[in-house]
Amino acid sequence: MSEHNGTDGYDFVLKGARVVDPYNKIDGMLDLAVSNNKIAGIGKNLGSAKEIHDVTGKIVVPGMIDTHAHVFEYVSGRFGLNPDMVGVQSGVVTLIDQGGPSCMTFPGFRKFIVEPAQSRVLAFLSIYTVGGLEGHYYPYLYGPGGIDVEGCARAALANKDLVKGLKAHAEGGGISRWGLETLKLAKEAGKASELPIYVHLGELWPPEGEINPDMDDYLPEIVNLLEEGDILAHPFTRHPGGFVNKNGEVHPIIWDALNKGVLIDIGHGSHFSFDMAEKVINAGILPHTLGADMHGYNTSVPKPQGSPDEHPDDEMHLFAGDTRFSLCSAMTELMAMGVSLEKIIPMVTSNCSKMLGMNGELGTLSIGSSADISVLEIVKGKHKIADNSGVSVTVEERIKPVSCYVAGQHHVANSPLLPI
Repeated sequence: MSEHNGTDGYDFVLKGARVVDPYNKIDGMLDLAVSNNKIAGIGKNLGSAKEIHDVTGKIVVPGMIDTHAHVFEYVSGRFGLNPDMVGVQSGVVTLIDQGGPSCMTFPGFRKFIVEPAQSRVLAFLSIYTVGGLEGHYYPYLYGPGGIDVEGCARAALANKDLVKGLKAHAEGGGISRWGLETLKLAKEAGKASELPIYVHLGELWPPEGEINPDMDDYLPEIVNLLEEGDILAHPFTRHPGGFVNKNGEVHPIIWDALNKGVLIDIGHGSHFSFDMAEKVINAGILPHTLGADMHGYNTSVPKPQGSPDEHPDDEMHLFAGDTRFSLCSAMTELMAMGVSLEKIIPMVTSNCSKMLGMNGELGTLSIGSSADISVLEIVKGKHKIADNSGVSVTVEERIKPVSCYVAGQHHVANSPLLPI
């Protein structure tokens, strides 16, 4: 398959790699050609090119998509990371900021984050008027009184080029304060804007007073509010309120959610637990998308001057951690759980584009599509990885980002956030 670029050949051709494109069911040792910043050819012996990019021994995939990022830098305090550190400098082409900007702050997000970034940045708009300030550090800002359903829907509709969903929470700390009212309001805004909602599971704040909701009882109510295309996040969370109930088994309501078309995003971050992941995967549930969930609390970056030094509940503070990691690190941990690379690649490419309502636009190497490409390497050798519960495993292989292309523009993966 090719569209040759005249007598001078293609602008450049990537040669020597295994090319994997789940959207087009392609997996083989092939060349990939780019012209005019678009995919122009894929196959063997494509012909002449102005440049040859040697990617021998590498894996070439559609530009990776991180479905859970926090990149509203500075505005959200130390929570928001630099988008290009998380994006192109980590081999990732497209980032989905989860709940950083709101109806009040979205113009600033577009002007100061989206437009200057070399990475492509989209968003799930925060249902809360204040957005993701300091990573939802202060629970009193995130009750029903802080939600403007009409304003959120209006902002989402006015920015449909960037806003692909809404971000909400359904966890014990909030439920002890407001029940499920904030989630119900989020669904109202989702219906008004015709967008899916992305729902955080797993304790975010300590319960208030003597009220300690039994999340095993609430999870069916949460799922009942969701519709096809909505997303449940953090299935492998080490905190109360995830997919695994207090008996150590996957809650049966999860199958009901899957049967009605609810999607699952891992939202790795500080939530990921090898023990919980094993239970969920062994039960036959493989999430649709990955999502690194990197932010200023769980990676090793200096905090902005004047940020809070303590959390109300440091022991249960789910953001704690200073690990250097990336979307590829999260992919490596899935491989360590026995998930094949062939099943992982769709979770960072084609499945993501479906979740965004952009199937065939992103996450593909189709001829004529934007030349969004990620180049990966499998590094062999024993390597120890650990989750935030202190459980560690030794892997024989790990996935390392080499570079990426955004609309044909090359970027080397050299982020200071990457593991050494």
